[in-house]
Amino acid sequence: MIGIGAGDPDQLTLQAVRALRDTDVFFVLDKGEVKSDLTQLRRDLLDAHVPEGTYRVVEARDPERDRKAGGSAYSPAVGDWRSARAGIYERMITEELGEEQTGAFLVWGDPALYDSTLGILEEVLGRGRVTFAYDVIPGISSVSALVARHRTGLNRVARPVQITTGRRLAEGFPEGVDDVVVMLDAHQTFRQYADQDIDIYWGAYIGTPDEILDSGPIAEAAPRIERLRAEARERKGWIMDTYLLRRNPREV
Repeated sequence: MIGIGAGDPDQLTLQAVRALRDTDVFFVLDKGEVKSDLTQLRRDLLDAHVPEGTYRVVEARDPERDRKAGGSAYSPAVGDWRSARAGIYERMITEELGEEQTGAFLVWGDPALYDSTLGILEEVLGRGRVTFAYDVIPGISSVSALVARHRTGLNRVARPVQITTGRRLAEGFPEGVDDVVVMLDAHQTFRQYADQDIDIYWGAYIGTPDEILDSGPIAEAAPRIERLRAEARERKGWIMDTYLLRRNPREV
């Protein structure tokens, strides 16, 4: 499992590059024509760092997930999707990887942060039909890339930072935390905090040629981000964005 960062080929670690060059077969899930540029970005990374003709790429279609499921149905829907992926991974490893060969999954960002690949491979092993050993190569996450691009820190002196999802943020700002990183927010939940003294540092397609950044007091930045986000989604058909909310000190 190789963390490949947020999309910039220059952000691969030396450890990741060595792992790429030691790999015989790369497993890639195709997310369809709309997100074909994600597959192309992976191929661009391989072209930039691995000698031609030294590896194979095996692709399979990513199973659809029920993205309308909410409330108590959300976790079961995610579980079903992960199990469907596990079946695909199991088949690819069994049919496409030789006994002495090394295969790799290229994971966006860091495999340990809001990514399902670790859990899915453990499910494959738990089924008992195929055995393998694996290593995890850390990568530069979109969170690290976001704050670097905005030239700010992830946390403030002696203060905690929390990483959460848009679904959780909709339930309320985390108690006792003033710096919150939000991932997987399809509903622009930051809008519900536009009346508070909060700064936002936002980025979409971080580390790619399509990167978009904006920041500022949330009351001023939220309308701009909404517009930028809508335009980008219309142009590309999909969007991946991350943001940091930083609540300013409150008077006692």
